[in-house]
Amino acid sequence: MRSDKAEVSTRRRIVSIVGPTASGKTGLGVALALALRERGEQVEIINADAYQMYRGMDVGTAKPTARERAAVPHHLIDVIDPWDAMSVARFQEMARALIGDLRGRGVRPILVGGSGLYTRAVIDDLSFPGTDRAVRVRLENRAAEEGPGLLFKELEEKDPQAAARMDPRNVRRTVRALEVMEITGRPYSASLPRYRYLLPAVQIGLDLPRRELDERIDRRTEEMRRKGLVDEVSHLRGHLGTTAARALGYPQIEDYLDGRIDEDQAFVLIAQKTKRLARKQMGWFGRDPRIHWLDALAPDLIAQALALVDRADQGDFDRADLEADRDAGLPGTRHPLGSLGEESIRHPC
Repeated sequence: MRSDKAEVSTRRRIVSIVGPTASGKTGLGVALALALRERGEQVEIINADAYQMYRGMDVGTAKPTARERAAVPHHLIDVIDPWDAMSVARFQEMARALIGDLRGRGVRPILVGGSGLYTRAVIDDLSFPGTDRAVRVRLENRAAEEGPGLLFKELEEKDPQAAARMDPRNVRRTVRALEVMEITGRPYSASLPRYRYLLPAVQIGLDLPRRELDERIDRRTEEMRRKGLVDEVSHLRGHLGTTAARALGYPQIEDYLDGRIDEDQAFVLIAQKTKRLARKQMGWFGRDPRIHWLDALAPDLIAQALALVDRADQGDFDRADLEADRDAGLPGTRHPLGSLGEESIRHPC
C-alpha cells in the first residue's frame, strides 16, 4: 500500500521554474521551496540546466551557491565528469527516477533551469528515437555531395508537417529527421514534442524588461571574471568532452588562452552571446502556452508563485493545459508582459 505521504505528494504538482539566463530562477526556486517548507511541506530542487550537471564547471555555469544548496537540497548538480556526455534522453531517465523517489517519500520536486528541452523531457510526454550511425553518416554525405537543399526537399515530400516547423538551413536537424524516419518507419512529426504533461506540473516563467536582463547578464559576466573563470577553464583544458566544451563562455576563454583574442574581448563576447541565448530561450519558452509568466521584479513575486502552485494543486489549470495539448504546435499566447518574449516569439530559435 502507498504511504500517506506518497498519496499527498501525488496530488501536489511538480513545480517547474523557467526563463532566460540571469532572470532569477535559482533565487525564486530556493525562496519558493523555503516558503512551502514553512507551510509544512517537504520540498527539494532538481537542476534542469544542461551544464550545471558537470563537475568542475562551477563559475561558468553559475551554479547555486553553497548557501543556497545548504538551505534546500539540490539534485543533479555535479553528477557527471566534464569529459562525459549528458544527453536529453539520459537526463530524462535520471530525473524521472529521482522524481519517483522524491514523490514516494512525500517530497514536492521543484525543477529549476533554463534548458527548455531538458525541462520538458521530464514533465512532458516526450520520447527520443534512437540513432543509427551508418544511416546518419550516409545522409550527411548526401548533404555534402548533393547540397542541403535537396535533402530538405526530400523531407518536405516525405513529411511536410515536420518540414514546415524546421529551418531549411539547419542541415543537422534535417539529417536527424530523415534518420528518425528511416529507423522508425514513421513520420518525423510523430515524434515531435507536444504540450502534454506526463507528470502533473505547473510551470512558472520569469520575465523582465530587456534592459534589466541585459544589465544582469553584464553583471553576471563580470562576476564570473572576478570569481576566476579564466582559471577554471585553464584547469579544465583538455578534459572537456564534445558536449561540455559547448558551454557558453568556455570556448571564448579558450580563445583567449590560445592568444586569438585578449581577455577583455573574451568577456565582451561572453556577454554578447549570453544576451543572444536569452532571446533564444524566450523564443523556446514563449511558444509553450501552459507557462504562467510572472514579473521577476515584482515585490510580491513569492506570494504570486505560491498562489499559482496552490491553484495548480486544486486543478484550476487542468482545462487550460488540455486545451494547450489540443492546440499543440500553435504559437504561445499566454506571455503577458511582452518585454522580451514578444520579440523572441517573432524570431524563435
